[in-house]
Amino acid sequence: MAAPHPRSVSPISRCRDTPGSNVSSVFQRRPHRYRARDRVIELGAVTRIMGILNVTPDSFYDGGRFLDPSAAAAQARRIAEAGADILDIGAQSTRPGSIGISAEEELSRIVPVLEALGDDYPLPVSIDTSKAEVARKALERGASIINDVTSLQNDPEVGKLVAESGAGIVLMHMRGTPATMQQMPPSPDIMQELEEWVKVAVERAKRCGISCDRIMIDPGIGFGKSAEQNIEILRNLDRLAAFGLPILVGTSRKSFIGMILKKSAADRIWGTGATVAASIMFGAHVVRVHDVAEMKDISRVTDAMLAGRLLE
Repeated sequence: MAAPHPRSVSPISRCRDTPGSNVSSVFQRRPHRYRARDRVIELGAVTRIMGILNVTPDSFYDGGRFLDPSAAAAQARRIAEAGADILDIGAQSTRPGSIGISAEEELSRIVPVLEALGDDYPLPVSIDTSKAEVARKALERGASIINDVTSLQNDPEVGKLVAESGAGIVLMHMRGTPATMQQMPPSPDIMQELEEWVKVAVERAKRCGISCDRIMIDPGIGFGKSAEQNIEILRNLDRLAAFGLPILVGTSRKSFIGMILKKSAADRIWGTGATVAASIMFGAHVVRVHDVAEMKDISRVTDAMLAGRLLE
């Protein structure tokens, strides 16, 4: 049984320069103003939707569907029309067992999509990468956020680029690497591990010059965690909210949902919906999803339940 968590979090890693005075709980999220270059994304009153666009041949759900830049750009526009608030483009699969690719290969998939989107794309664009060369080229082409699944451990230069550009950063927790995470020994206390990770990851980002209002944390559902631990994390998001940073959660069609439902990734949309609603109820500010229109509806109803009233 996991040890009870301490009532306080070390102020060294806590970011308190955000509005609001109440720590997030099951029924209340701390408001944040997340800055990403010239964008300010208001978080807390309503849930923000990050729409997934994988331009990979081997992602676990939609790999190979959007390899053509024109098809990818068309999907990006559908994501915007469906009500997403952020577009997240990934060119390297991070599914369990996946092998890394070169920066050149990653860029060959991302850059044509950014060029096809042009300057009039309405959403802030997040790039899912942990390589400085990829981050640099994407930022030069207008990306606003870098979503680093290694939380700046793979290439510290990514943090410097984010700081210099004024971009936002998403720091994600992963046990091991995509190639090894399924072989990692189980964590004896996953929430304590996550709390320690937040302290280290945020301090790493701050040393690069990234301010707290540009940092979002992602507990990395499915990245080296058991199904039971994924559930435990979702039920204890308030422990991460105590650090004073916005929380992104990505559960979309993941294997732990399949373990619960005994269904393949193609049939996990409503199981995903349940986890999206739960994530919001427990404190998530942003949910990262494949099925934007459906999850937008779920988030709007859940937000209204949290607020106790109809929302605009």
